[in-house]
Amino acid sequence: MFACFERLALVWTDERVVDWNRDLHDRLDVEQQRRGARLSRASMINVYASVPRPSPVMVWTPSHTYTFLAQAATHRLSALYRLIALRGLRRGEAVGLRWKDVDLAAGTAGVHWQITQLGWEPVQGRPKTEASDRTIALDADTVTALRAHRKRQATERLAAGEVWTNSGFVFTDEIGRPLHPQQVSDHFYQLAFQVGLPPVRLHDLRHGAASLMLAAGVDLKVVQETLGHVSSTFTRDTYTSVYPEVARAAAESTAALVNTAAAGAQTARLITLPTQT
Repeated sequence: MFACFERLALVWTDERVVDWNRDLHDRLDVEQQRRGARLSRASMINVYASVPRPSPVMVWTPSHTYTFLAQAATHRLSALYRLIALRGLRRGEAVGLRWKDVDLAAGTAGVHWQITQLGWEPVQGRPKTEASDRTIALDADTVTALRAHRKRQATERLAAGEVWTNSGFVFTDEIGRPLHPQQVSDHFYQLAFQVGLPPVRLHDLRHGAASLMLAAGVDLKVVQETLGHVSSTFTRDTYTSVYPEVARAAAESTAALVNTAAAGAQTARLITLPTQT
């Protein structure tokens, strides 16, 4: 898959979203007629996730990512989705993150464990490569989100009482047990659907994080180490075709933000210039 990533990866541009959305509504209409009844939320999400996309690997624009994170902000796993979307953790790495490897004061998280799937069975173990075993920096907002998550988890622990499982993982279910990776993917699709975003796989958030870092001017070596790639050559070859589009989208998003602010700004001068004589 990685060998063909450059050929396959595409950004959800406005034109691609319009075309895909038309196909989605056509398929929803067909499914509703077939069933002869109003579709349930679960059925609509299934159709949403199954409609063919322009490429198997799709990347959100910066605006899409912002919209998703805003929607996810009240979800109990919001901090997990931030780590994947902005720091590029793999799903198994995010699910396998342990509190003993997180230093909120220093703003770092050690990626030293993961929970993956073998068939349906969750499997705990070390990261797949030496490069994947790493420590990443956390932005201030993600640290804040993790602090809020820890406080919520403490409340859940009190509510669970004796049935609480002291697993040590950052992200657990309501009684402290490690999450099943598929649970995280299922919630992700629900959140994206609720806010009307074009679909991407949860793993594509990792690709988006890499593209965003490169578009923001982060050094290629730093991106490589953050993602846990073996070499910067692999990072460059994998994302070269993706990040220019994301960079353009970032530029447009920045301009739109300024234009929105300008539209509501007062036309009067903020300062009084001295009169020239």
